[in-house]
Parts: sequence; C-alpha cells; structure tokens
Amino acid sequence: MSNISETIIIKYLPGAHKLEQIKKGDWIDLYTYEEVILKPWEFCLVNLGIAMELPQGYEALIVPRSSTFMKYNIIQTNHIGVIDESYCGNDDIWKMPVLNLNQDKSFICIPKDTRLCQFRIIQHQPPIHLLKVEELNSSNRGGFGSTGV
Repeated sequence: MSNISETIIIKYLPGAHKLEQIKKGDWIDLYTYEEVILKPWEFCLVNLGIAMELPQGYEALIVPRSSTFMKYNIIQTNHIGVIDESYCGNDDIWKMPVLNLNQDKSFICIPKDTRLCQFRIIQHQPPIHLLKVEELNSSNRGGFGSTGV
C-alpha cells in the first residue's frame, strides 16, 4: 500500500453531511442533502450537498450503494456518474440522477442524510493506441455471459 495521498478540496452546502474515508474499502459514501419524495416513475436529481476540486488528472466515479435499490426501489439513471476535475466551481454541486421504479406505493421518501451512493477517484486513462487486426491471437473464453457456466 502506498503512503502517497491526495488532498481533495470540498465545499459543503450548509448542513451537509461531512464525508470521511473509512479503512474498510476504497469508496466514500455520499449522503442526501435534503429529504427526497418521489412519485412512481418520477425522475429526480438528488442533491448530495457538496462540490469538489479534484486533483489534476483525476476523475470521480459515482455509483449507488448496494442497498440503495433494495431499500428504495430506485435506480441511478446514468448507471455510473463520471465527474472530471473541470467540474469544480462553487455551483458545480454533485447530484445523483434517480428514477423511482416503485409501482405499488404512491410515493417513496428518502430522508435527509441517507447514504445513497458512493464515489471513488481514479486517475485518467493514459493515452492509448487502437490497432485494428483481422484476427486475435488468444483463445475464445466462451462468449459474452459465459463466466461461471
């Protein structure tokens, strides 16, 4: 494990839940900034109450927590959020786009300060060269969806 660390400058909206990196895992939980009430099939940009200045050459990936769908029956509509270091102004507030898939209730309520999603930062992909060939030299593994079959 490396001892190198990066500093991330965070602007919290008033009353936003403070973030912390825990020792178990690389992902950092993000919290709802305000209570969210969604009707069936309603879309919403959930305010996460923060803006950040990511280090140069890095980007953040935002995904739902594993329990988010089970608890609230919502999905992240872009399935993975990518925030690059240029999204760093005072008004560049992080949000999670969600859709309520709940058909059997009139609405769902997600309380303020709910751990709804998580993020991690990664370095940008290095420059790559794409080389076109007619055949690959490796053996087939079984095609898409064949793992574990």
